[in-house]
Amino acid sequence: MSRLAQTHGLTDVQTEILSTVRDFVDKEIIPVATELEHRDEYPQDIVDGLKELGLFGLMIPEEYGGLGESLLTYALCVEEIARGWMSVSGIINTHFIVAYMLKQHGTQEQRDHFLPRMAAGDIRGAFSMSEPALGSDVSAISSKAVRDGEEYVLNGQKMWLTNGGTSSLVAVLVKSDEGHPEGTAAHKSMTTFLVEKEPGFGEVRPGLTIPGKIDKMGYKGVDTTELIMDGLRIPADRVLGGVTGRGFYQMMDGVEVGRVNVAARGCGVAQRAFELGVQYAQQRHTFGKQIAQHQAIQFKLAEMATKVEAAHAMMVNAARKKDSGERNDLEAGMAKYLASEYCKEVVEDAFRIHGGYGFSKEYEIERLYREAPMLLIGEGTAEIQKMIIGRRLLEEYRFQG
Repeated sequence: MSRLAQTHGLTDVQTEILSTVRDFVDKEIIPVATELEHRDEYPQDIVDGLKELGLFGLMIPEEYGGLGESLLTYALCVEEIARGWMSVSGIINTHFIVAYMLKQHGTQEQRDHFLPRMAAGDIRGAFSMSEPALGSDVSAISSKAVRDGEEYVLNGQKMWLTNGGTSSLVAVLVKSDEGHPEGTAAHKSMTTFLVEKEPGFGEVRPGLTIPGKIDKMGYKGVDTTELIMDGLRIPADRVLGGVTGRGFYQMMDGVEVGRVNVAARGCGVAQRAFELGVQYAQQRHTFGKQIAQHQAIQFKLAEMATKVEAAHAMMVNAARKKDSGERNDLEAGMAKYLASEYCKEVVEDAFRIHGGYGFSKEYEIERLYREAPMLLIGEGTAEIQKMIIGRRLLEEYRFQG
């Protein structure tokens, strides 16, 4: 077990789960990750292994066939999985955001219908907020739902769906004017729809098309897609929670879980980069000694390890805050911001330690160097996180003049 990024106060069950996941990562993910990533190949065998371990039901309550574990347990598992290959952690992240939203906001019928099959891994979740023209400005969503009897008709184009092709359930955020007169604030006229579909690409149900995978610099293996709705008919009982106009709040609640997840991914990738850097520094010799013996390299290793520890501590704090039932947008924003920035810096330092070999695809650090930038953007950019953090600090430290 690594000396870095230890978490105190875990139960025996949590410790056993993490030990099992770490062993799986070391044996089943790390040896094949770079080869699969270079081929941009979906890691089906790895996903099947995660399903056998029960990880798709990790946070789903036991009454629905899940393990009923905490966000902290989930985040620590994500950290381990991202240490092996960040793309694999992305496969389970969107699944758990949708499961969490169902658990917190779904009707009883929706929970009974979806959660047992999600816990078993038979239904895989994806969620969709972004659109081609809006980026971080969720209020600018133009996709729309119009009521037609006992159905809604959805039209619009969504962007950046992780698991867009392989998922069979997508939580889609759209505008819905029903009951929300003109002039209603944008965030009060949004609704989340639970859209069931066949896995794959092309027309996956009438009115719904998944065009194909987006070619990316990194974060390969996992499918990232668009989603096009053209007269897509959805029954009224597939409005999340059964009431329109609550979609923005439901999605933001899910995104808080997602931000803890992205922080955990940053911690895992940074840990792996440190492991690769400290290992290579003891193998490579220059001027008659290991480069690890050069003070400049020792300084880098010291900075890298400190950043790994700091990011891990903030991620754990954010997860525990959410588990306590308290508001955690401040802590989640801080953790996501710090972990993603530190991840980028630790990966770059490990890349520098490798010298010219870091530029070779034969070395794992080359893959990490292309993967780390995604964390700077996913679940809200650094600028968005700083905006959230700043607003929350002003709420907490309001000047009474």
